[in-house]
Amino acid sequence: MPFFYGWVIVAVGIVVTCVGFGAMMSLSVFMQPMADAMGWSRTGIATAALLNFLSMSAGAFAWGALSDRFGTRIVVLSGGALLGLGLVTASRATTLGWFQVLFGVIVGLAAGSLYAPMTSTTTRWFTRHRTLAVALVSAGLSFGSTFMAPLARWLISSYDWRTAMLVIGDMVWLVVIPAALLVRNPPAPAAAAAGMTATEDEPGLTVGQALRTPQFAAIALTHFACCAAHSGPIFHMVANAIDHGVSAMAAATVLSAAGVASFAGKIACGLVADRVGAKRTLVAGLAIQAAAISLYLFIGQLGGFYAVAALFGFAYGGVMPLYAVVVREYFGARIMGATFGAVSTGATLGMALGPVAGGWLYDGLGSYAWLFIASSAIGLGAVAVAFTFRPPRSPGVALATPSLAG
Repeated sequence: MPFFYGWVIVAVGIVVTCVGFGAMMSLSVFMQPMADAMGWSRTGIATAALLNFLSMSAGAFAWGALSDRFGTRIVVLSGGALLGLGLVTASRATTLGWFQVLFGVIVGLAAGSLYAPMTSTTTRWFTRHRTLAVALVSAGLSFGSTFMAPLARWLISSYDWRTAMLVIGDMVWLVVIPAALLVRNPPAPAAAAAGMTATEDEPGLTVGQALRTPQFAAIALTHFACCAAHSGPIFHMVANAIDHGVSAMAAATVLSAAGVASFAGKIACGLVADRVGAKRTLVAGLAIQAAAISLYLFIGQLGGFYAVAALFGFAYGGVMPLYAVVVREYFGARIMGATFGAVSTGATLGMALGPVAGGWLYDGLGSYAWLFIASSAIGLGAVAVAFTFRPPRSPGVALATPSLAG
């Protein structure tokens, strides 16, 4: 049986998202050491995370459109080089403003070149195992939290925050750039011979037409609310545990536990979605996410943090791959990069809100309680919007798009 190169694409997706997003999300581990060493406020440091996601939002659509036009390889190569540059230069920043620009803008813009283009390319390689393949690529986000948080904590403890960030930036260059060289677009004849069991009807929409559909608006709004709900609790997970008396290293492993659970959620929800439908799986996952966030109001011991992190991680990890599958089924492969990039723009705007809102609430009230209350409420809003998903129609013509209701 000939080897199917699509699984190499999946492996590359896992690696680049793990290292790239893990490097960016490690800022939550850097926050307290940087505040202690530099005298910067948590709100000021969290603003760099806000800029991360705003920059990702600004770049996601552009990176996706570029991958449709020029291929994903050049996009990931360029993004990897820029991401390493942002981390290395941010490690030398002497003022909060410069750190916010270097880590917030450059790192965020570069990170936008990884997940959406790699996910879009993966959907083009697969039909029969598409949901599983996308879930595996998305699992790189979970691995990033699992491995990069303890690594960053160990480097900070062994050296200082500057050396730790410099080393992580060098790691991005050494891993992401070579991995990007393995990316290929699927040739149509080879794709058919490799086990793609059916030729799918493409909806035939242009990018502009797709972005004006109510279906696109519903998907983008759900993804926005989903990410707005979980971004704050994820970013402040380590600091919240430390505030309750958990040691810094143990608190970092709580984030890692959420990452492990997130990986399990991606695989489990991907398999379930293949059987019962993406919409049902997405709604269930969003409901569990909202409930898990509310549980942070009632825990204060290390065991409780591990338990809630496991449930929370399973939920937010499980829903993330489903958005790409929904977009692919609604709008087809031809404009997948641009359309999913546009959906990701909404998601990254949601991701931008949580970290800075959590820092602002903590600095103003001395507690993360209102962050968890607001995040849980927003999560319930995502559930409500997800119920509205309907199959799309091209102008004047019913599309042969499968129902997502199961």
